[in-house]
Amino acid sequence: MKIVAVTLSTALAVASLSTHAFAEPVTSNVAAPMPQINIHAPIASGHCGLFQTCANTKIGLGKGDFIIRLSALGVLPNDHSSRIWLNGSPLPGHVKTTNQVMPELTFEYFFTDNLSVDLIAASTRHEIAGEGTPVGKVDVGSAWVLPPTVTFAWHFMPHKRFNPYLGVGATLAWFHNVSPAGGPLAQKLNIGVTGGPTINAGVDYQVVGNWFVNFDVKEMFMRVHAWTNDRGVAGENYLRAHDSLDPTTVAFGVEYRF
Repeated sequence: MKIVAVTLSTALAVASLSTHAFAEPVTSNVAAPMPQINIHAPIASGHCGLFQTCANTKIGLGKGDFIIRLSALGVLPNDHSSRIWLNGSPLPGHVKTTNQVMPELTFEYFFTDNLSVDLIAASTRHEIAGEGTPVGKVDVGSAWVLPPTVTFAWHFMPHKRFNPYLGVGATLAWFHNVSPAGGPLAQKLNIGVTGGPTINAGVDYQVVGNWFVNFDVKEMFMRVHAWTNDRGVAGENYLRAHDSLDPTTVAFGVEYRF
């Protein structure tokens, strides 16, 4: 009977070991972490929103880029070395032209990563007067000026968000909607077409996607010849003036790259 008991005990032990050897591992009841999704990542189709910087958005400006810019433009005439004549005789005093702020539209194209050409379109209205004359201030009138300006600029950091530049070009100015002030000295007002060289400096900064902001300063060198009434008509007084208008323009704008 002892031999049978030992044999039965040994068989139960072997069965217990076999059961533990082939039992499936115990797993904990903890949920696996969910994968994180970046909602700002570019969509697989390649679509990129108008105000998004995506994987395929080019950083900075460079060859082949075409820019349209809308700016607030300040025109600040300097009136250097102005002279006034009354009926052909020199008159003490100088010309004063008022400052003005107007919108400006700019078109720019990049020939290379560094070299671009731009054309500005704007028109501003200015009051014109003679100051410091023997009779004090003499209102002459007002005029609108259209000064299309072409500049070639060298951009120093074309593949960076912050991209400063220097430029050189030329301005040709037409005066339109000329309004004389009236009175005995300004029944008529005539201003000749003028122009001259232009230099500028500025910076573009990429804000998001293809949107940039721009700050630009230009110095335009131009002399203006103007006169009132009809010169040489007997009994009619007239003023004549030469003025180095030399306006400084300051612009801040928003631009989009196509």
